[in-house]
Amino acid sequence: MPSVQESEPGLRARLVDVGVDLVTQEGTQALTLREIARRAGVSHGAPRRHFPTHLELLSAIARRGFEDLGQRATAAVGDGTATPRAQLTALGRVYLEFALGNRGMYELMFRHDLLESGHLGLRDTSLPLFGRLVDLVGRVRPDVDARLVAGALWANLHGVAQLWGWGSLQLATGAEDFVPVLRSVLDAHLGPEGE
Repeated sequence: MPSVQESEPGLRARLVDVGVDLVTQEGTQALTLREIARRAGVSHGAPRRHFPTHLELLSAIARRGFEDLGQRATAAVGDGTATPRAQLTALGRVYLEFALGNRGMYELMFRHDLLESGHLGLRDTSLPLFGRLVDLVGRVRPDVDARLVAGALWANLHGVAQLWGWGSLQLATGAEDFVPVLRSVLDAHLGPEGE
């Protein structure tokens, strides 16, 4: 018999909280409905009352990741008085720190099936972050299609996060932290700083 009332109003949030903790500690492979229910103290069928599909629960967990990344990005950019290039540098740093410090959540957030599913407005959570990137790129490089350059920049940052997490970039570049790589990425997409 479960120790918690399965129809409890706060169960939905608790299931997401448990999922966030689980993905943080053990990675995406641990995010089964059964394990989330067990750790929440309810029967394995209880999550289906709030999340009819596993994909919906995973989307709710990923949404928390996007909210966290969005808050960090907002804090990094501050009041917007820094130059657009400085703001892009801060965003890039925050993005890489988040990706490397929250590997399970980061992997979950960018799963194509979750973004495409439309559950819980993940696109509404992720696209504003990309919109901020587009805006800043456009301010630094008004001569280019900012969406395309921002897309390439984002893809490059995503690759840096993946390769750094595997240890490949450290081996290939001899860099001890990702900051020099980040600077090179920004130079490649925006032109050298000060030009």
